[in-house]
Formats: sequence, structure tokens, C-alpha cells
Amino acid sequence: MNLEFLTRLAKLVRYYILLATTRAASGHPTSSLSAVELMVSLFFGGILRTDLERPGLPNNDRVIFSKGHASALLYAIYTVTGVLQEEELLTYRRFGSPLEGHPTPRFPYVDAATGSLGQGLSVGLGIALNGKYLDRLPYQTYVLLGDSELAEGSCWEAMEVASHYRLDNLVGILDVNRLGQRGPTMLGWDLDTYRARIASFGWQTVVVEDGNDLDQTMNAYGRIGQEGKPTMIIARTVKGKGVSWIEDQNGWHGKPLNEADFQRALMELGTVDKTLRGTIPLPEDCRPAPYQPAPKDLPEDYNKPLSTRQAYGQALVKIFPRFPQMVVLDAEVSNSTFAQTFQQAYPDRFFEMFITEQNMVSAALGLSACGKLPFLSSFGAFLSRAADQLRMAQYALQKNNLKCVGSHVGVSIGADGPSQMALEDLALFRAIGDSVVLYPADRISTERLVEAAAQHHGLVYLRTTRGETAPLYPPDEDFPIGGSKTLRASDRDLFTIVSAGITLYEALAACNQLRDEGIFVRVIDLYSIKPLDIPSLEQAAMETKGILVVEDHHPEGGLGEAVCAALSGFGVPVVSLAVRKTPMSGQPEELLEYEEISQRAIVAKIKQMQASGR
Repeated sequence: MNLEFLTRLAKLVRYYILLATTRAASGHPTSSLSAVELMVSLFFGGILRTDLERPGLPNNDRVIFSKGHASALLYAIYTVTGVLQEEELLTYRRFGSPLEGHPTPRFPYVDAATGSLGQGLSVGLGIALNGKYLDRLPYQTYVLLGDSELAEGSCWEAMEVASHYRLDNLVGILDVNRLGQRGPTMLGWDLDTYRARIASFGWQTVVVEDGNDLDQTMNAYGRIGQEGKPTMIIARTVKGKGVSWIEDQNGWHGKPLNEADFQRALMELGTVDKTLRGTIPLPEDCRPAPYQPAPKDLPEDYNKPLSTRQAYGQALVKIFPRFPQMVVLDAEVSNSTFAQTFQQAYPDRFFEMFITEQNMVSAALGLSACGKLPFLSSFGAFLSRAADQLRMAQYALQKNNLKCVGSHVGVSIGADGPSQMALEDLALFRAIGDSVVLYPADRISTERLVEAAAQHHGLVYLRTTRGETAPLYPPDEDFPIGGSKTLRASDRDLFTIVSAGITLYEALAACNQLRDEGIFVRVIDLYSIKPLDIPSLEQAAMETKGILVVEDHHPEGGLGEAVCAALSGFGVPVVSLAVRKTPMSGQPEELLEYEEISQRAIVAKIKQMQASGR
């Protein structure tokens, strides 16, 4: 490759970075300027192979900007390719523009939303897993990382799992520019320590002493993949490179140049040829390897009790032939979540992520960006570790198709104690954008809701229970998202009990006891917690004197608050029984009693509501 031509392209990229951020009066020009040569070499040095006219081509190489604040560099690169015009670049960071402050898939060459640091390498891992093991395509995945974000543990989670799967199609590009947002990074320009740490995780390392030298960066790309491992290019760069008075200067992070300084910087850059265009070689027009799973036989005795976590594993096996894009990930608890049922049936479509929930969520997002349908599972309590990754997934727009399954929820798990009890999970998932939150009670509802989750495009959370539960529904019962089931009702109902999951059985037992005492109540299985079956709730509010919500979850953000919000305009009293005491180890029935979400507590509360006239 002609280095003189690349040098001229690099100058043009710098011009567009400065132009975009100055006109926007916001952005991160210094963080973008440091990585110019790294990206110019990758995109225009004959390394990257992608069809710009078909950004969805399966065999395109992928580039993830994990340091998403360098978005001005990303858009400048694509302006130099010609897919963006200068007038489009000048919409950078404006309302309605696809050129957002941190990249999202509103820009069609972006696979995942980035900018919350420490997540891009995991997204790249998922994309690389897809290429190597699922689609079996020869594309490469490149991830641009900032040195500050390597303080995030999720980066190291991604590195160890990528090494385990020997992802020689994954390349990290570490922009070591020494300065973070408020001053020097932890290691500064200590390339040797970066190299030793990353190599110890099983990666090939390529050190570049001057990452702003095109000859050195081109040589580095020529060495990737030589050891059959993932590769990390570790490049010393200068923050603000190309504008002398801000080079390696603290205090310029996230600050654009004003107009006077912009004109001064242009004088330093010298003549810029805006007619230049960088070209990218086309990849082979390969297609994913065909795959159609054969059905597996599973026992189906729907008359026997079964835990919903067990039903989840069986449901995956049953529906897989109809959803061959499915892939299942688990965080080293598959014998508890029962994802192992799927692993035993279809081991080539299962990935053990070990205890790396943050990495697992972002890797699943990478798989989803490749058109896969990922189901990922762990204890519900441990999924909270990945709250930020789940939050960022919603900004991946149509590329987010994650199905998250949390087992061991609530105090009903028993003797394992509070560290294992998911009591905040409903609040977490309800708060995420357009998420769907489901909580089945028995094996039939679990199977149908797993199928509904697979059919729905978007983020779904399904809550499963540890203990066995008796069947409530016939095998052919339908469970649409947004629905509910009224299990007990009469024209004499005084109140309505709304519940889901394990406490639904307590509600039904309480209903039977109250009926024997001449007190009639309605019982609704509100298995779809988001979206809610509002018409059924409104009908209950109109036909009964009050609503009692019972849940094995903290009151904040749980089922009770969801029902209160839905019925806020009806004037009907809504009373909540939820986990309000700090739980402890014990038998499930002891803990339900202690937290006052048991049959006895429900009966007592209904009688109290009756006595008070509510």
C-alpha cells in the first residue's frame, strides 16, 4: 500500500474530525485524533474487507468502536469512503441524525451501541463466535479499545473467554494514548505491562511503539493471527495528534475546538484534498453454513410437578427445530438453570460463558447482531451484574434480540440464603426500554412463554422458579405476551388477588380457604408483567372492591408497582404483599411465611381489607 496516499487520507480524516466536532460544538476530537493512523491502516491499507453497498453481507469484516466517544473518527472514516457526504457529516450530534454522539445502529455500519466503556470487546467476541463456530465464515472482527477502559473487568472477561474458544478471528486494537477523561490512565504508556497482562490471558500481542506511524501500524496488521489465538495490537499513540498545542495535553478530553482554534489547526494540517476517497476490498460473497437441527424426543408427562427452570431447558430443546437460529449461553450454572438440557441435545449450539455475566450479555448481543437468536441464563440475582450491558443492548435497536432467563428467584429458593435470591430482577428488566418481562408458574406456561419469547423480536426476560410446581394448565393452553389467566372468578367476588409464579399457588390456596369461609375472591395469574393485561385488571377493578398483589420480589419496581401504575386512574385500592424484610436461610415455606407472602398472610390481608371496607 502506498504510504504517501495513506498519509494524505489520514490528513483528510483529521480534517473531518475537527470539522464535525467544531461545527457540533461538542464531541471528543482528541480521543479521535489519537487513533487516526490505526483506523486508516485498517480501513484503507488492504486489511479490512467489506462491501460498503451491502453492510449486512454475512461475510463482511466487522469493526466495533468500543471507545465509542471516538465517534467523530468513525464518521470521518466513512466520509472518506464516500458513503457519507460532508453535509451529512455536519449533522453530527444533531437531533434526528444517525451520526449520534456515541455510535448506535441508526448508522447502518454499526453493529452495537457503544460508549459505555468496557463492552465492545465482548460484542466482538460474540460476532467472532458466530463466524468461527456457527456461520463458519472467514470474516474478521476488529475492536478499537481505549486504554482507560481496560480498567473494566468486563474487558478481561472477554479476553479469557475469547482465549478459551481460540478466536483467531478476533483482533483488539488498543489505543494507548496515556490520558483519560481527567488525567493519566493507570498505566500511561507502559506498553510492556499491557503486553504481559494481555499475553497472560492467552492472546497474541503485537506492540507498536508509535501508533501514529503508518508504516508501523501497517506492519502490525500484517502479523495478526499468526499464533492461532485472538490478537491484541497494543499501540502507543498521542492524544490530540495533529494539533500541536493540544497533543498529550490534559484537560482537552471531550472539548471541541472553537472556530478560531479550528482555523489555526487547519493551518497546521496544511492542504487537504477533499476529493480523495479511500477504497476497501470486497470480501468473498460467502453465505452461512446451512443448519437444520433434528428434533429430539423428550418425556412429556404433564400431570407431574416440574420446576419451571426444568421446563425452560426442555422447552429450548422442543422449539429449536422451529428456530434454528437459536444459540444458548450460560454462566456456569447450566445444571441449575437447566440450560444443560439443551447443551446435551445440541452441544454445537451451546456456549459456556463461565462466570462472566457482563461478558455473556454483550457476547449475546454480538450474536444477535449476526442474526442469531440468543437465550442466555444465570441465577436471576447474578444477571444484575450486567445491568449496564442490558441497558446498552436496548440502544442496539433491531439488532437486540436477547432472551434472558433468570432462575432461583425470590425467597422461595430457600436455604441458599439472600445472596442467591433475585429480589430486584423484575425492577431491573421492567425499567429497560421496550423489554418484555414474563413470569410463568407451571411447566405448560413456561414452555409456551419460551416459545413466545423466541417469536418476539427484542429483549425478553423470563423468570423461573427453583422448586417444583404442580401443573395448572392443559398442554394446549395459549399464553400470549401481554395476557393473563383468570383462574378463579365468580359473580360474588369481593376482591381480586393478582400474582405470578410461586406466590400464585399461595393465592390459589388462600382463595380455596376463603371460599370455605364464605369469602369469594378472584385470582389472576399475571404471567406477563410487562406488558400487562390492562383490560383484565381494569375489569377486576370495576367488578371487585380492591386488588391484592402478592409477589416474591421487593415491592420497589415489582408486580405491585406495575399494577398500581396501570390502575392509577380507577380509584380502586391496590394493596401489596411483597418481600420487605431482609431474608435469611430457611425452608421455602418458612421464608414465604416470614415475608408475609404465604397463604396465611394472604387470607389475613383479605380479611383485613374486608373489615376496613376496602
